[in-house]
Amino acid sequence: MKRILAVLAASALLASFAAGAKTAAIPDRPEKLRFEPLKFEVPDADQYRHVLSNGVPVYIVEDHSLPLVNLSVVVRAGSFLDPEGKAGLASLTGTMLRRGGTEKMSAEEFDERADFLAANISSFVGDISGSASLDCTTFVLDEAMGLFFDMLRSPRFQQDRLDIEKTNLIERFKQRNDDAGAILNREWRFLMFGEDHYSARQATKPSIDAISRDDLVAFHRNYFHPGNFIVWASGDVDTKSLLARLEESFAGWEPAKVKVPWPPPATTHEPVPGVYHVEKDIPQGKVYYGHEAPRWKRWDDPDMYALMVMNDILGGGGFTSRITKKIRSDEGLAYSAGSRLNLGIVDRGLFFVSFQSKNPTVALAAKLSRELIEQMRSEEVSEEELRVSKNSFIDAFPRRFESADAVARTFAFDEYYGRPHSYWSEYRKRIAAVDTGDVLRVAKKYLHPERMLLLVVGKWDEIAPGDPDHRASMSEFYGGKVTHLPLRDPLTMEPLPQR
Repeated sequence: MKRILAVLAASALLASFAAGAKTAAIPDRPEKLRFEPLKFEVPDADQYRHVLSNGVPVYIVEDHSLPLVNLSVVVRAGSFLDPEGKAGLASLTGTMLRRGGTEKMSAEEFDERADFLAANISSFVGDISGSASLDCTTFVLDEAMGLFFDMLRSPRFQQDRLDIEKTNLIERFKQRNDDAGAILNREWRFLMFGEDHYSARQATKPSIDAISRDDLVAFHRNYFHPGNFIVWASGDVDTKSLLARLEESFAGWEPAKVKVPWPPPATTHEPVPGVYHVEKDIPQGKVYYGHEAPRWKRWDDPDMYALMVMNDILGGGGFTSRITKKIRSDEGLAYSAGSRLNLGIVDRGLFFVSFQSKNPTVALAAKLSRELIEQMRSEEVSEEELRVSKNSFIDAFPRRFESADAVARTFAFDEYYGRPHSYWSEYRKRIAAVDTGDVLRVAKKYLHPERMLLLVVGKWDEIAPGDPDHRASMSEFYGGKVTHLPLRDPLTMEPLPQR
């Protein structure tokens, strides 16, 4: 009887497959494939937001699929707070917070205990934010949180570890001029923001030598405190229990009285259009070609969404973008070519074309880039280009919330930067609303070929004459005028004598 039932069940299953094959025939061409529309709703931030008794905002997103927990803190601090003559203090504080032990444990004891718990504890301070994170299993969360908050509240900044880190930093400085890409990035920031702006300022051997343990202690005391924190957590946790643990961890920790200047001071530097060159004996020139871009003043500004689409079509969209297709695919001048649009959050943004080409074809690639920018300003993009670009933004959007940690982190940084959570619920609608007229309008408004700076790192005697077919030379840019920038001493950032 069981065998008969099994045969009947198998027959029914085969019949259902056969019926399905008849009703859902496989298309003979891939472009005929059709898929159900992607349905995704942005999570409700208010569902995950809590406030501790001391006023610290906390975002918690539970995910019980694995016994893992992430706990992170974003700190309102950054290199914009570095005192004069001590560039690198914020970054060094962020590094040594984790590596320097705590008042209760030496650096070696702290490392050993974290390793025993298989807890990944890290800390970092960048230009306009700092962070500290804990990743561990649920089973060791209590002890791991104890280590984490001991580090946050009472770092030791152990002197021998600090000495080692300062020595290692200075050794790394010595390699600064080995990488042409690093030179390009450094000089571009100088040209766009000025050498004294926090986003361009470089730590040097003298500035690192000037930093003492007392400086780290003071920086931590002034800026690492509950009044400057936003917490987010995700994973295999119970929200109510974790909030109780956080209350215990923050108990008795008073905010400092130092007020952080926020937003950081904006640059007053005005970039000067022209051709700039740094000599480097390499076979391929590295190039940035662009100017400043706007910052977000209103998160619902339709220009910003149209700008994102415009840049995607021009050079930000990979192989579907015009710059990549023209310079890489059609002309074979560069393996990688495109454009970047960094819309500013607390200061001006940047727009620039980026490519690397053989020295003799640098001028041609730059000329073609300029022509494509001018075309973007003079003609509407095609409906197909617009469709592909908008779909790429809309289809990729759910990945911003692909994990519990991504959800919690996104909402925490919304609060940090003052971005309303509604930005995300309206994002796809605002992208979808962009039309070809909008793209042309913002291209005319925000792209200014006459204001662009062309920065090249490479061999000038090979770059200047241009390509063998005489399609372009550097004399076609800004009347042939060029500013030759010196290499800088990697330890002091002072200009080296030019040969």
